[in-house]
Order: sequence, then structure tokens, then C-alpha cells
Amino acid sequence: GWYGNEGFLKKVFKKFFFKLSDEILLYGDYAKDLMVNEGFKKDKLKVIYNSLDYNLQFQIRNKLKVTKIYKEHFKNDLPVILFIGRLTKVKKLEYLLEAQRTLINQGKGINIVFIGKGIVEENLKKIVKSNKTEKLTWFYGACYDENEIGKLIFNADLCVSPGNVGLTAMHSMVYGTPVISHDNFKLQMPEFEAILKGETGDFYKYNSVDSLIETISTWLLNNKDRNEIRKKCFSRIDDFFNPNYQVKIIKQVLNEKQI
Repeated sequence: GWYGNEGFLKKVFKKFFFKLSDEILLYGDYAKDLMVNEGFKKDKLKVIYNSLDYNLQFQIRNKLKVTKIYKEHFKNDLPVILFIGRLTKVKKLEYLLEAQRTLINQGKGINIVFIGKGIVEENLKKIVKSNKTEKLTWFYGACYDENEIGKLIFNADLCVSPGNVGLTAMHSMVYGTPVISHDNFKLQMPEFEAILKGETGDFYKYNSVDSLIETISTWLLNNKDRNEIRKKCFSRIDDFFNPNYQVKIIKQVLNEKQI
């Protein structure tokens, strides 16, 4: 609905376009607050969030168990941070590798897993080679088997998306893994709202690798109860980011219009 980075002409167009509708269904509360500030009537704005293939993912989640998939691959017990999605420039994945190198130098080693393919993959591999972190970095590749994806996410400690987070946040949380992304919400995708600071993840200062390093380090230090974090992530998706919640809101809107 609204991002907060609209220029004058885009604002004029959006206001004209949206005011043609009876109701407006929005991705999140952030957009709703911005539109209220732009003069839209609050009772016309309904937050519906977003969803993935929740019913399938819920079934898979109920069968998941903690395994040694990462211990067997990395041959260590270090925390595992993953990214799942297309490996593209806008995701700023080199930030994550720089954070890994710095944390290792600080005596806080981490494993990194990239699930996906993309145009920056070869450049990322060059950085890994330069950092001499090949044994701590796993380029898993593309994966379209939701059962396998569930295992990988469930057994990781943290998902980090240094650039825009988008659907990655929901995909990670439905399997119980918290998410870190940047705090410039004007440039974020609406799914960033699945992240509740200190509960289902955290935000680092936009474009600051130092802040990313500190945020990762602080999260791993302060959130030792992995099962409790899983429950919080599950609840965030189960309560709002699913098609059942969306159907409920749509029915409410339709019922209001029929009265």
C-alpha cells in the first residue's frame, strides 16, 4: 500500500487510485500508519499481512526434529546462520561474509549456509576463499523440496538477510528460525513486520556492517533458549502471516459491506 519513500507525483497517483476502492487491504501496520498520516480514513484500512503455502509448511513443521545435519557437514558445534533466497546484489550478502570474518577474528566463529542460486554466487565464493572460511561456509544451492528446506531452517540458529528481507522472513519463521535484517523500513519489503525486535529477530542499522556484526553477536549471546525462540517464531506466523487469518479479514470486510 505505502512504503514511505513516495515522491510527490507517486503520492498524488496513489491517493487517487486507492480512494476509488471501498476498502483497502494492506500488507502491514507500517503502511496503515503511513496512509493514516496521508489523510486516509483509518476504518477503511485493513491489515491482511501476507502468506506462503502455510498448510503444507505447518504439516512439515509438526514432523521436524533437531538433527545433526550441520554438525555432520561442518564438523563443529558453532552457531549456524543461513540465508535462503536468490543470491542477488540487492541482498547485500557480502555483508554477512564480512561479519563472519570479523566474528571469527573476535573468537566468535559462525557457520554460514546459503540456500539458493544467483548472479553473485561466484563473487561470494571468491570472498570466502579470500577469507579462508571455506570450511565454515556451505553453498547448499537451490532447493525446491519443502521437506528439505524445513530441516535446514529448523536446525539453524539464525537467518540473516542483510538487504531487503521479503518472504524470507516468513519462510524462516514458519520453521522456527529468527531473522535479522536492516532497519530502513522505507526500503524494506512489507514482510519485515514479521520480525519483532528481541523476540523473532532483530534489526541492524542500514548499510552498517559494524551494526550487523554487533546485532548478530548480541542475538547469539542473549538468546540461548532455542526452543523458546522457535515457539515465538511459530506464533508470529500462526497468528497473522497465514491464509486463515487473511480469509478471516476478508470475511469481516464483506460482512461489514453487507450490513
